[in-house]
Amino acid sequence: MKPALIGLIGTLILTGCSTVTYSGPGLEPIPGSITYNGQPRSKLTKSPVGSAFPHDFIDQYGRQVEETYIIQPDRSLIIAHRRYKPIRFFGD
Repeated sequence: MKPALIGLIGTLILTGCSTVTYSGPGLEPIPGSITYNGQPRSKLTKSPVGSAFPHDFIDQYGRQVEETYIIQPDRSLIIAHRRYKPIRFFGD
């Protein structure tokens, strides 16, 4: 009985971890973002809904930016996370 209960709890935990939804408004695009001038013309038809991918670029102030995008059910992109990387001098 005890192993079956542990297995059931483990299955429920893993089921909760595998579903990914993001319903937040996302971040406002900045110059260099993929969605800065609107959604891209090409639809990501082969990528599964809910998948995420990174995009690195240099913003208008010379800072290195890393953004994470999530593909929405209508195949549009939403910025889920933005991180400014520290500026490194002299190859530190």
